[in-house]
Order: sequence, then C-alpha cells, then structure tokens
Amino acid sequence: MTAPSKVSQSSAHKVPIAPVRPRRYPVSDGAPVEFIEDGPGLAARLVSIGARVTMWPALAVLSHVPHWPWPFGAVDYVARALLPSPGTVRATVGLPNASAQLVRAPGVLPADGRRRVVLYMHGGAFMTCGVNSHSRLAGALSKYADSPVLVVDYRLIPKHTIGMAMNDCYDGYQWLRLRGYEPEQIVLAGDSAGGYLAMALAQRLQAEGETPAAMVALSPLLQLEKDPKLAHPNIYSDAMFPPRAFDALVALVARAAAKNIVDGVPEAVYEPLNNIEPGLPRTLIHVSGSEVLLHDARLAARRLAAAGVPTEVRVWPGQIHDFQMAAPLIPEATRSLRQIGEYIREATG
Repeated sequence: MTAPSKVSQSSAHKVPIAPVRPRRYPVSDGAPVEFIEDGPGLAARLVSIGARVTMWPALAVLSHVPHWPWPFGAVDYVARALLPSPGTVRATVGLPNASAQLVRAPGVLPADGRRRVVLYMHGGAFMTCGVNSHSRLAGALSKYADSPVLVVDYRLIPKHTIGMAMNDCYDGYQWLRLRGYEPEQIVLAGDSAGGYLAMALAQRLQAEGETPAAMVALSPLLQLEKDPKLAHPNIYSDAMFPPRAFDALVALVARAAAKNIVDGVPEAVYEPLNNIEPGLPRTLIHVSGSEVLLHDARLAARRLAAAGVPTEVRVWPGQIHDFQMAAPLIPEATRSLRQIGEYIREATG
C-alpha cells in the first residue's frame, strides 16, 4: 500500500505541486509493477451503493434494447451546467471533423509548445459524454500535472464509428504538434473507452515513428472481446456494469463498423491488446479493484511489460468505475489524480 502524495505549500499564484520522486526506468524487466492502494472510505462506499441502485439497473434496462434511439448526447448537454473551478480557463479548438476543449487550471501556463501537455480522450462507452462531462476531471488533471489538457470531443457511435473517433484523437495530437509540442512533451491519457483510444493512438503513432512521453489510463476498456470479462469474478461486484452491458456495447460497435464501408469493405473492429509491440510509451493504469475492467487493466499491463514497456498498475479496492470523476467528494479520487499528476510531470520532466 502507498501513502497519499503530499502537496507542497505554494503562493496563491501557483498551482500546488507535489515533489517528484526519481523512479525512471528505461525498460521493463518483463513484469508490470502493481500497487494495491488503501480500501475505500465512507464516501466511496456510499457512492458505490448509489451507483449500484441507480446506474446498474439503468444500464441493465438499456442493454436489453441498445439499438433504440436513446438520447446519448443528453449526458454531455446536461453536464454543461457543471461549472469549472474558479479561475479555470477553457477554450474550444476546431479539428477537421470534430472539436476539442483546451483546459488550464489556475496558475498553469498557456499551451505554447514549450512545456508539457496532456491529450485526453474521454470515456463514455464510445457513445456518450464529452468535454462538458469531463471538464472538471480535466481541470483537476491540469492542476496536478501542472499542464494544459486538450480534451478531444470525438465523434460517437452509433452514428459514427470507433475508427472515426480514433481519427479525431489523431487530429488532436497533430494539432498539438503544430503548436510546437514534441512527442516527448505529450502525454496520452483517457478513462474507460478513452483508455482504448489512447492505446490505439499510441500504436498508430508508433507506426509513424513517434513515441509520446507516456500513456495514462483510468479504469480503461482495452479489450472489446467480452467473454473474458464475463468470466471475471468482478462481474458480480461491479457497481455500475451488468453483464449484458458488454454484450450491448460489442453489438453497437460492430453494427456501426459494418455500416462504414471503406474501399468496399466494412470497417474492421480494432483490438489494441492484440497489437502491442516494444517501443510503446511508458504506461500508468489506475483501476478499481471491484470493477470488471480490472481484467483489461491487468491483461494490458502483462502484455505491455512483456514487450519491454515500463508499466505500473495501481488498484483501488472498493471503488466504482471511473471513481476519479467523483473528486473531491471521494478522497481516494483526489489521491489518485495527485499520483497521476506526479507521474505525468516525471515523464515529461
């Protein structure tokens, strides 16, 4: 178990920055480094119970009729009411087929290509959420990483495809490169489905000869194949996802891909974990010990480490999926974000 990162005192004009401990390593020894964090506090337990009696049954109903015209976009629309922390700067960025939001916490310097930057892919099962739902999370990440955060508002299924979302994330990366950022200054990050997009983007960049400084994934969905998750013991302890949710997701992804004909062939469904090769960015994964996606996190860590990629996994027992979204209500969520910020500053230092 690890103690929470300590935040140093600073003036009112600067972001509190935790001291960075030297722990760089050039290559993995073939095994991921895993830490089990402290168990959930009272707030986390209450949030878990709340998710179990609200989100779990709602997703159970939706997963029986996933092809109905559900208003998935309403989540991000309603999230516009979530005001950012005082002093946070947000700006809309235009991309070729989508948009993005550049977020800076108070005291963080502008995105001028001189320091670090985080390219963030939001979660939402590829079909919901966006820059508004994840604006507070991006602000917290900006604060603890002392970095601007570019959140890509990528195109969503079922109207679009995962391949199109991947292209939008790639366009976000290219926007940063045109701003003057070098690969070693850029960290790829994402939660849930955004973890998939971060991994897929890292692999696309690797094929082009570019390696970002690091990759960070929060409760990542990294494997679309559902059977291993359905066989995992956490299928009974996950507070948010009923088993049929994964059946529904795979069906929606496949249906959207089948409609996108490229050169006479339907779009293929990409599996990032089947395409791991040496040379990918060093990786940090934070995941709940009670969620089904613990399977994806540990499988990815094993495969990355086996390929020589330095990989660290931090498991948070008793938390809900994407619990960092509940910061600062859940103290462990704040601790997690502080650790992630420290990791990003170290990787780009």
